[in-house]
Amino acid sequence: MANEIKRIAVFTSGGDSPGMNAAVRAVVRTATYHDLHVYRINRGYSGMIAGEIERIETKDVGNIIHRGGTILKTSRSEEFLTKKGRQIAFDKLNAFDIDACVAIGGNGTFTGAEIFTKEFDIPFVGIPGTIDNDLYGTDYTIGFDTSINTAIEAVDRIRDTADSHNRLFFIEVMGRHAGFIALATGIGSGAETILVPESKTSEEEIIATLKKGVDRKKLFSVIIVAEGSSFGGAHQIAEKVGSVIGKHKTRVAVIGHLQRGGAPSAADRMLASRLGYGAVNALLEGQSNIMIGVQNDKLEYVPFSDAINKTKPLNEDILKMAEILAQ
Repeated sequence: MANEIKRIAVFTSGGDSPGMNAAVRAVVRTATYHDLHVYRINRGYSGMIAGEIERIETKDVGNIIHRGGTILKTSRSEEFLTKKGRQIAFDKLNAFDIDACVAIGGNGTFTGAEIFTKEFDIPFVGIPGTIDNDLYGTDYTIGFDTSINTAIEAVDRIRDTADSHNRLFFIEVMGRHAGFIALATGIGSGAETILVPESKTSEEEIIATLKKGVDRKKLFSVIIVAEGSSFGGAHQIAEKVGSVIGKHKTRVAVIGHLQRGGAPSAADRMLASRLGYGAVNALLEGQSNIMIGVQNDKLEYVPFSDAINKTKPLNEDILKMAEILAQ
């Protein structure tokens, strides 16, 4: 297999995350070191179908490691979900004699790659790029560290005004299906309560926690809410319990897409570089239909089926710790 691979393509798909450019850089330079020709596919699977494929060389990835977003652009492709769309994509790859692909993205990206690999027998290796950190088989995903640093900085600023005005702030962070961002943000910012999709907290429990703070003459409170919590978001939970805590005025802040932007942290640059390097080496070893992950600081090969279908759990001990430290 290693001898057969001469040309590889790299693309980013789905939601962008800080550090994707560092991963692209690592893929291009590692592949070039091994005398492979590298091609960029712009706009993910949509660009693959449209034939937006062009050569990319070492000089083209200079001065991008510090940039947020993705120089390859990204999109979500409905057409790729169809057999006809995937056939067109395969024909476009063949037109450039592409032997293998590196896909940088999350669950949806890897789902498409797994189907495509089975249908057309072209090797795909995935690099986990998503701020949600919710992919099974890797301790961290590219962009997670940057996103929680951004969220914590925003919460720190909100705490200043909450303290000044004796306010109760409900702050919503990203996390439609997973609470990794909310948990890390809540612990890092010293929040009184953290609401995540994986843990069901009742209104009564939240009210009891906030009343404890009032009894201790606490001047303000901060509640971190994952957008996919059982309450449906910060606005919903604020409406349900805010009126019960009459001592403080209630305010809501949604951090939103700020968490996706900005320069990647040192940790994300390092992680992305390791994963990009590992992805090329995996292809040269004959690997296919896998995601490159990091477990206990070691690169691991994780089948797409596991990364996609298995659930990555929140650490119960850290959840308990967050509860204790919020007292």
